[in-house]
Amino acid sequence: MNAPVRPYQSYVYAYPHKTAYRKLPDRPLLRTEWEAEPKDALSLYLHIPFCEIRCGFCNLFTRIGAPDGLTGAYLDALDRQATAVREALGDTELVRFATAAFGGGTPTFLTAAELERLCDIAEQCMGADLRAVPLSVEASPATATADRLTVLAERGTTRLSLGVQSFDDTEARSAVRPQRRADVEAALGRVRDSRIPVLNIDLIYGIDGQTEDSWLKSLDAALTWRPEELYLYPLYIRPLTGLGRRAGEHDPAWDVQRLRLYRLGRDHLLAHGYTQQSMRMFRRADAPPQGADDYACQTDGMIGLGCGARSYTAGLHYSFDYAVGMHEIRGIIDDYVARPAADFAHAEYGRRMDADESRRRHLLQSLLQAEGFRIADYRERFDRTPRDDFGAELERFAERGWLMDSPDVLRLTPEGLAHSDAIGPELFSPDVRAAMSAYERK
Repeated sequence: MNAPVRPYQSYVYAYPHKTAYRKLPDRPLLRTEWEAEPKDALSLYLHIPFCEIRCGFCNLFTRIGAPDGLTGAYLDALDRQATAVREALGDTELVRFATAAFGGGTPTFLTAAELERLCDIAEQCMGADLRAVPLSVEASPATATADRLTVLAERGTTRLSLGVQSFDDTEARSAVRPQRRADVEAALGRVRDSRIPVLNIDLIYGIDGQTEDSWLKSLDAALTWRPEELYLYPLYIRPLTGLGRRAGEHDPAWDVQRLRLYRLGRDHLLAHGYTQQSMRMFRRADAPPQGADDYACQTDGMIGLGCGARSYTAGLHYSFDYAVGMHEIRGIIDDYVARPAADFAHAEYGRRMDADESRRRHLLQSLLQAEGFRIADYRERFDRTPRDDFGAELERFAERGWLMDSPDVLRLTPEGLAHSDAIGPELFSPDVRAAMSAYERK
């Protein structure tokens, strides 16, 4: 009898993961890499690597606080990078941005004046019209102040994502995210007052001490604000994070608890008029459309600015060095801030994408969406079917009850969606697996 599949293996939000990137020995010119790429529907991402605190579960590229002058110096470097990248993209008439996002870290760690400058960099240096495209911004309750939100609303923000994680103060402390519910509620009130069209609230399940009752109470507290979107994240304990010291042997009981809480949360939101977009994402049925979802950049190019951002062309994914440890992150940020403009005309770290990796990425990021994808679209892009390339994997998923039986569409069953974090890693190539395993944590 086959052993049960571990449902929580890895959150696949991008493929390949940065731990599969390596220093590019030839430091390729961005102008060369982008020369033959379509540039009429690009995504723009600006990364701000600062937070007021670092949550215990967080393994993102961010540092706690910033010495005097560092945020200004970082924006100076971001300006230099944007100017160099925009020049590398070439003919102004051919470049158009379809979406924009500010992430981190916490973009609203910046002051209101610094947020104005961030928007100026996106518009004046890169040529993105922030008032004409969907613009998503991440924030924390402590930094979602009225003056910052006013700037974001006036500059065209259409979606504000607030990392709440739990409305229970004890649970928040357990996740090493000290906050008071009263402060969270006040921040939500300010977001609604700003009239930014889409509010997303992030919540986490699987926290120490969390029960079905406390999970439902957090969900109901969020629903009071009628957020247009909700993300429900399973807690992961990762190396080099605040909770990482608790990492040990795999705990099947924790898997069972997280799956139970996931299903409870999913069913609760579906009963309250939300539609499921992916394992994590739920959207209110009457929410305004936000344009292409996160996975659309699998066919369109991505321009990432900032030392924690990644960029995608069809043949190359690239970024800067990656770390989780605070000392190493500070060193990478200091290096980024000191770089002259000429450095930003080259790609530093990355991974070349061949035809097999491109097909894996397309399948992986499409299949993990609740609506799945049309097999004809895959055939049109790759001149073959998903079963030609991934027959064994798809058969395995079907045998587990994770795939719906349809000749035209590949779509996960509800149980398949619940196991998205097991499906994703099974589609990694052997080369990517080997590179991720060989990565030295820092």
